[in-house]
Amino acid sequence: MAGSRFSVLRQFAESDWHGFLKGVEKEGLRVDRNGFIAQTPHPKALGSALTHPRITTDYSEALLELITPVCRTTSDLLTSLRQIHQFVQQNLGDEVFWAASMPSALDGDPSIPIAEYGTSNIGRLKHVYRQGLAVRYGRMMQSIAGAHYNLSLPDEFWRTWQAALGNQQKLKDFKSDQYFWLVRNFRRRSWLLMLLFGASPALDASFVANVSHNLSRFDDQSWFGEQATSLRMGDLGYHNNAQSSLNICFNELGTYTKTLHRAIHTPWPEYETIGNRRGDDFIQINTSVLQIENEYYSAVRPKRTTERGEKPIQALDARGVEYIEVRCLDLDPFSPVGVNASQIDFMDLFLLDCLLEDSPRIGDDECERLDDNYKDVVARGRDPELKLCSGGSRESMMNTANELLDQLEPLAELLDGWGDGTTYRSALADQRRKLEAPDLSGVPSAQVLAAMDSQRMGHREWALAMSRQHQDSLRQEGLDAEVLSEFQAMSEASLAEQRQMEEEDNEPFDQFLERYVQT
Repeated sequence: MAGSRFSVLRQFAESDWHGFLKGVEKEGLRVDRNGFIAQTPHPKALGSALTHPRITTDYSEALLELITPVCRTTSDLLTSLRQIHQFVQQNLGDEVFWAASMPSALDGDPSIPIAEYGTSNIGRLKHVYRQGLAVRYGRMMQSIAGAHYNLSLPDEFWRTWQAALGNQQKLKDFKSDQYFWLVRNFRRRSWLLMLLFGASPALDASFVANVSHNLSRFDDQSWFGEQATSLRMGDLGYHNNAQSSLNICFNELGTYTKTLHRAIHTPWPEYETIGNRRGDDFIQINTSVLQIENEYYSAVRPKRTTERGEKPIQALDARGVEYIEVRCLDLDPFSPVGVNASQIDFMDLFLLDCLLEDSPRIGDDECERLDDNYKDVVARGRDPELKLCSGGSRESMMNTANELLDQLEPLAELLDGWGDGTTYRSALADQRRKLEAPDLSGVPSAQVLAAMDSQRMGHREWALAMSRQHQDSLRQEGLDAEVLSEFQAMSEASLAEQRQMEEEDNEPFDQFLERYVQT
């Protein structure tokens, strides 16, 4: 714990602490009754994927993304997320909402339908961006699902924190600097999240058909990583060779947006060879290293809510960082909603401590060490003998993990004392228990393999069984009539909004796209 900054926080009165603002974006595939990726359109009862505030799609037409509102408590967040799931489950018919991060049965790229968003220019732009991902990387890696955790601190906290630190900046600039302070420390510690929450050690054989890999055979239909915690975040998951040249800088807002802007406007020879069109159809937004900022894959992003048609870096430059998006969390396949309360509470504790710990700028050498630590835990995190880079030496992953958890104890005690009903010490204890067994059998990735083994099921069969179990429980719970009516109204309103957008669009798409690319 950073003595000076933690001491400042301890001097806050209980009334100075206003808690966290939090939200979840949870992805998941729709699959048919046999566990094959759904080939059907986005269900109309779920509204417009373009404009619905709670239910949209990610890469594929079959890849749902459920979005909670901003909540002040973990209980409210999970209630909201559960209600969205209940509404979705009621409108899937015979289809099932896949519980695992690694996908269901696939049959190559053609089996993964690209998401459609209608005929408005914004809708077409979203589709073309996904076409670009397909021609650049293939569709297979875009079928993977995860949970994104969004966290911010209210302005009341930032004003008190700024005064306590004696800072004289404009509030938006101070907040941005402090969020990047947090992000730098997140990057130093993100490997711990892969150990504690990585839950994708196995995958369906169809995902790696005709692909070279070093996985081990689980059964005729499944492969697994002998010591992996998260295949989703490894070499078989999200990766991009062109992006290795980017050197995106997370030290401060100005350099972050500058390096992203450069990537969006730097041509990449391979993508130039592909071109922007096939006949009359657009297949990429541009031929640069990145089409848009969202194409950059990272475990964390500083974010700002955008206005319609606004680019993320434009919003960040204009109004500063609003919240932090943690993107590296696998779905918890044992939870009906993909996350759990103890995990959310721990994330709050972990991220706040990243703000309190000393956070010097990250140089190139340290950046490389941090990337190596992250990759090592993703690929070999269930090896209790694994050693990580720490300065110029190698330190035991297990010792370092337990030291980090010990470091969080005083903060957990402080927050529990201020109290909003959350028990941060309990959430911390839950994470400690995962590391108690010498063979790390308590971490989620080990538990997934143990469940598959004990039930004598491969990845597809086991994940489908878990998905059906979650579906049955959520459907049996049902939705309160008033909440159901609200969701139905949201769906209808979103469809009407999409129709209005399409009716009002009169600019040719090629002109719209040219203007968008140039800004």
